[in-house]
Amino acid sequence: MTNSTLIINIKTVYGLHSKPFLFKKGTAMSVVDTLNNAYILVEDNVIHSFGPMSEVPERSDTVIDASGCLVLPAWCDSHSHIVYAASRENEYVQRLKGMTYEQISKSGGGILNSAEKLHHTAEEQLIISAASRLDEVISTGTGAIEIKSGYGLSTEDEIKMLRVVRHLKSESPATIKASFLGAHAVPLRYKNNRKEYIKLIINNMIPKVAGEGLADYCDVFCDKGFFTPDETDTILKAAARYGLKAKIHANELANSGGVQVGVENNAISVDHLECIGDEEIEVLKNSNTIPTVLPSCSFFLNIPYAPARRMIDSGLGVAIATDFNPGSSPSGNIPLLMAMACNNMRLTPNETFNGVTINGACALELSESHGSISQGKIANLIITKKIPSLDYFIYSFGSDHIQSVMLNGKIISKKDF
Repeated sequence: MTNSTLIINIKTVYGLHSKPFLFKKGTAMSVVDTLNNAYILVEDNVIHSFGPMSEVPERSDTVIDASGCLVLPAWCDSHSHIVYAASRENEYVQRLKGMTYEQISKSGGGILNSAEKLHHTAEEQLIISAASRLDEVISTGTGAIEIKSGYGLSTEDEIKMLRVVRHLKSESPATIKASFLGAHAVPLRYKNNRKEYIKLIINNMIPKVAGEGLADYCDVFCDKGFFTPDETDTILKAAARYGLKAKIHANELANSGGVQVGVENNAISVDHLECIGDEEIEVLKNSNTIPTVLPSCSFFLNIPYAPARRMIDSGLGVAIATDFNPGSSPSGNIPLLMAMACNNMRLTPNETFNGVTINGACALELSESHGSISQGKIANLIITKKIPSLDYFIYSFGSDHIQSVMLNGKIISKKDF
């Protein structure tokens, strides 16, 4: 039996999108299609129809009056690390006192710190803490999210992390993609024999991850002090033989060659990009690889922002994601992220909106079902409080403007007007 929900009197619907659901590039990133004084009809878990209130249908099981409110597609966060054992606020204080991210990592902090803590944390406890973070980001409007491993750095612990992600997939209303990130850092026990660790990734971790169907993607941290382009290429090619597509960390700390190796391996996305130049922009323009920028990482580490303004002006499109993790971006709040992108990357609200909706969906390979308000797409929607516009939503960054979040056609998170 069909269940229907009718949202009526919507002040403005943002993010209407007709087929084909293309990645937005260049000037198209500034275009957001809207409809004023509108309705949306949801049947079961999909958007059945939408239109002006003059054409509102009569049938519905539930009616939501959204007078004075905006309706937006739920966010698509294409880069996160929300499965971890403990926070790292002590490292935050160390950086405030002058240590760099690289110095902390070399002293056994950073990723290695998280790996040590995760090793001693039971899978059940990881599920509880990650589910809490997932509920938190859903409450701020996220409807689809990619979750990486990478704090295991051993076969047993990487598998443990990905099983946690699989559990979240089965229990959460959010749509989840999983990435295997065994090549996040070289463990201390392999410090003087990194080739053996790479062999472990290729010959042991990847076959087991693929064998259990635990990941959609294989990620590598291709950057100064982590994995070289040649090492990255070797790992990504091995993963491809097992059906794991590439999705890599590139050029956060240096112009490392990560963009080029990502494109050469047909990566779905290359993420970070704080350190890129004209050559990397041209390489990306001649590829299908999606540039993904992570402004809250730059904000938190106090490092340069990816040149998203220059990238868009050159004709590229960008996805924008949170990088939610305990060391360099301890927030999955996309409304706050949008304000960072506007203020610090000089993007417009429309460009930022497209970066966290349809372009984020493309970076998750979910553009056919997520990222816009379109007939037949999954009914993942945000109903705001009574506010004037999308511009105001981002401009007034210190306030919570979300009244309800609908995932799969059901209200998941609801707040008082």
